[in-house]
Amino acid sequence: MAMDTQTLTIAKPGKYLSFILAGEEYGLEILKVQEINGVTEVTRVPRTPDYVRGVINLRGRVIPVVDLRGKFGMERVEDTEKTCCIVVQLDRRGATVTMGVIVDDVSEVLNITEEQIAPPPSFGGDMDADFIIGMGKLDKRVVILLDIDAVLGDDEIRDLPGQSD
Repeated sequence: MAMDTQTLTIAKPGKYLSFILAGEEYGLEILKVQEINGVTEVTRVPRTPDYVRGVINLRGRVIPVVDLRGKFGMERVEDTEKTCCIVVQLDRRGATVTMGVIVDDVSEVLNITEEQIAPPPSFGGDMDADFIIGMGKLDKRVVILLDIDAVLGDDEIRDLPGQSD
């Protein structure tokens, strides 16, 4: 019996940083988060995809910044005082890639148990939702749990500004 080479990643119980995008609550593993900053001056880089805001200088290190609204095909909005840049550490074939992701607001750190995790819904068709690893069921709300490593593919990461080192 042949096994599918694509393995389904399911969210693990643990701590998740929750954030807001377009009124919906998302979560990512807290161990992926390096720090949370307000949105600082971002330098645009020509010929990058629309969802790439550009690069920032993070204590002498140039890192790419991705707007998650743009990446997820959501309507763009002006930054507010609540807009944040979450600096994350991605795993790429044994190497660590640091990048920033822009979100509307950061909420809280959630401790999600195994009983609170539902598998990701099946959307069918050609919809690419492999980066959704589960749904956190908390009281009367649902938190969409993301695999931040899967939000951007290897080719997209390689093509980001600041990743040629």
